[in-house]
Amino acid sequence: MLSTFALDTQVIQPELCTGCGACQSLCPYWGSHEGRTLCFFDCERTDGRCQQFCPRMPSDLDALRKKFFSEDTLTQEIGPFRGLYLTRAADPGIRRHAQHGGTMTALLELALKEGLIDSAVLTKSEGGLNTRGVLAVTPEDIRSCSGSSFQIAPTLAVLNEALKADKYHKIGVVGTPCKTLAVYKMMAKPLPDNDNNADHIGLVLGLFCGWGLDWNGIHDLTAKYADADKVSHMDIPPSKYHSLVLREENKEISVNLDEVTPLVRPACHGCTDMTAEFCDLSVGGARSADGWDIDKGWNQVIVRSEKGEQLLKLAREKGILEFKEVPETGLDKIKNASLGKKRSGLKYLRSLTGNADDLGYLNPSAKLFENL
Repeated sequence: MLSTFALDTQVIQPELCTGCGACQSLCPYWGSHEGRTLCFFDCERTDGRCQQFCPRMPSDLDALRKKFFSEDTLTQEIGPFRGLYLTRAADPGIRRHAQHGGTMTALLELALKEGLIDSAVLTKSEGGLNTRGVLAVTPEDIRSCSGSSFQIAPTLAVLNEALKADKYHKIGVVGTPCKTLAVYKMMAKPLPDNDNNADHIGLVLGLFCGWGLDWNGIHDLTAKYADADKVSHMDIPPSKYHSLVLREENKEISVNLDEVTPLVRPACHGCTDMTAEFCDLSVGGARSADGWDIDKGWNQVIVRSEKGEQLLKLAREKGILEFKEVPETGLDKIKNASLGKKRSGLKYLRSLTGNADDLGYLNPSAKLFENL
């Protein structure tokens, strides 16, 4: 049996903690400060939800995929796959404040309006710094969370609080790959008699993610080049630009990526999921032959479940999203990039264990990574 000490020895000490917040707001023992997960008291429980929900504790990912997704949709490269689309919000007001095309904001507003969700657990980026999890219950709440951050907020602590309160029964969740995996571990009810109302999770939307950054490090780096209080967005363009872009009022500031990569959280080096494979649909910045000036106004969307497929269909029918043709090479590019993330993650985990056959927290799922 596992104990909560395992979170310290298997996750915190080897710096595999993602800071997702899945272990928090369940008891007084776990919390966080500026991106660091903290254990306030020793605990000897062997059946705690904290370690069962943690995305960096051992997980049988193959069993989890087969529990929630149709087997005929499963791929090795990007997980469950029902289609790839290029979209953007039809509402220019949404696009104006969006990270890219505003697809996520538009879909959440639609889901709330149609009663598919009654609330949503989101990350409020505050221009990219000092992020925090919030429970959005109105379209205005949702729009206030537009934009992205490379700081990792313990957003799932807010989800745990909302589930425990038992006030909302169709909660939507938006998160990076580590967060959405944790949500699916919750929904699998590993402790059926203590599931924290997991059935009240109604919709899970994922975000493409390469890595997160040290909380204080990115704050200090931003302050070096801009007034942190005036930065409205930060973004990483395609690799050929080799930069982090800060948007301060009406100007953009480019920071060489060589100053950014040393700030990547160690946990992110051990991640093998770029596209949020555990969700109903996942959203990232578009990549096409049109070039970055065009692509930064669009999103690419991977549909993974029937629920995600129905939501995207509804968005098309109601004119909530605009669509354009996906390039012939679009899917192959995502698959290749995803495989690259998997290989680098596996390499890092093998370096931690010192054994090519030992994949650490992925050991129960080793067959998913055969030949990589």
